[in-house]
Amino acid sequence: MQSLETFFGVINDLTWGWALIPILVVFGIFMTLMSGFVQIEFFKRMFRVLSGDNQNQDPNALSARAALLVSVGGRVGGGNIAGVAVAITLGGPGAVFWMWAIAFAGMATSLIECTLAQVYKQSDGESAFRGGPADYIRRGLGARYNWIAVIYAVCLLASFGLGFNAFQGNTVAGAVQESFGIDRLYTGIALVAITAFVVFGGIKRIAKAADVVVPVMAVGYIGLAVVAIILNIGEIPRVISDIVSSAFGFNEAVAGGMGAAIANGLRRGLFSNEAGLGSAPNVAATALVRHPVSQGITQSFSVFIDTIIICSCTAFVILLGDVYVPGAVGIDGVVLTQQSLASHFGDWSKYALTVGILLFAFSSIIYNTYLGENAMAAITKSKQAIIGLRVAILGIVLLGAVAPDATSVFFFSDPMMGILAVVNLVALMMLFPTAMRVVDDFRKQLSAGIKRPVFNPDDFQDLNLDREAWNTARWKDD
Repeated sequence: MQSLETFFGVINDLTWGWALIPILVVFGIFMTLMSGFVQIEFFKRMFRVLSGDNQNQDPNALSARAALLVSVGGRVGGGNIAGVAVAITLGGPGAVFWMWAIAFAGMATSLIECTLAQVYKQSDGESAFRGGPADYIRRGLGARYNWIAVIYAVCLLASFGLGFNAFQGNTVAGAVQESFGIDRLYTGIALVAITAFVVFGGIKRIAKAADVVVPVMAVGYIGLAVVAIILNIGEIPRVISDIVSSAFGFNEAVAGGMGAAIANGLRRGLFSNEAGLGSAPNVAATALVRHPVSQGITQSFSVFIDTIIICSCTAFVILLGDVYVPGAVGIDGVVLTQQSLASHFGDWSKYALTVGILLFAFSSIIYNTYLGENAMAAITKSKQAIIGLRVAILGIVLLGAVAPDATSVFFFSDPMMGILAVVNLVALMMLFPTAMRVVDDFRKQLSAGIKRPVFNPDDFQDLNLDREAWNTARWKDD
């Protein structure tokens, strides 16, 4: 075990330790510049996914809005509450600015990777689709890269499907025990029962659950933050000034100054929005849309919601409160967020935040479970393997819930996520010209006056596409 921990520790140092974060930053800037700032160009179109008249007409297919909610439910989690607090504690208010910056670049990265996931998605012959990095590696790069696709799938299964679900189970049980005094075992059993009902219904039931959970948790949390901002509206200019001045070292709030702000802001931002890690494309591929770029724009919007909106809510709640003291130690993470919220609304808000954490963690569990299933499907077509994985995940969620130290067993999660991120970034770089061809096709149709561009596989006959997944006949009467 010690040898394994040492081995994965080396991998973690080689990825998250020093290499991967700068690579993700450079990659996001590259995508932004080479794509002509697509996140700005298509920003207005992002909000169209929320309108009812922009959904597909197949009642059995997953809509763009449903895929967005599943994705937001997965991206939004403890990092938006505890992670932002840690970033501010270690990097000062300036860390918030760099979280915004990496989110802006990540919106372009997410658009590209999710567009590719749509291009190379596969149909099940009915109204469901599967896809993601494993598929765009296989179908986009060719059979000789199949081994890379398998490495990606194994890392996705181990990190998101297994390890991170143990963490979420631990988070839920710990929060409930701390706030309500309920034993971890009872919380674990209840969480497993609810999770089993959702995940055994497949992606469609997961989407239905997300359609209920995500709006409630997002609107509720954002609502509290907005009220806190309104109550302290006169302090907003000061807080924004602190964020900007601390970001560039003009007002060093913590040891390390500008360097600490950049390092912690970028790290927490990347962990939160997941842009470039190759996780969100697995969900992006499930939607029935007219054009791959439509879903790319939708998933870019997911990054905006996660970091620019929800992470900012946590940041302003903390910076507008009287609990956070720059440079102070001894209070950070979710405790800082809880106490800051209580400074605005009283102790009852701690319980409201606990409920929010429950919803955030649950939405992440069902999202992670689907990613695990998609990874298993890329390795084997056995339905028994998928069922066995679901049972294993339920057991892991329970393990994470009942044993406070159980999550230490899953020390491999972060290193495995580091590997899958590297694999995904290499594939994205190689497939970037293909992605831009598809983006340019979308642009040309818009320039020609077509309000809702439709992807025609006949225009991309050199690509290894699943033509059934792009049967344009389904849009004729829309």
